[in-house]
Amino acid sequence: MAKFGEIISSNVPVLIDFYADWKDDTSTSLHSVLRDVAAALGDKAKVIKIDVEKNEILANALRIKGNPTFIIYKDGEMVWRQTGEQDANTLITLVEQYA
Repeated sequence: MAKFGEIISSNVPVLIDFYADWKDDTSTSLHSVLRDVAAALGDKAKVIKIDVEKNEILANALRIKGNPTFIIYKDGEMVWRQTGEQDANTLITLVEQYA
């Protein structure tokens, strides 16, 4: 994985989904939600998934306690954060506020 600081310092909004594979009852539907979000936003934003089990140090540093946790960064700053499932339209609307 690229360095986290490089990922979030983008001048376009970066939506990050912190997830865990063990929570597989909703992960399949969330994968399709994020695919829809990425397709709708195109070049206006980046959509990234980060497995908390494979990136424990980062997850702990950001105090990720629940799955999924969505965070939007813009120019290296966290501008929005929410734990819990979100639908594609909500995520698209949120990200577009920072585009």
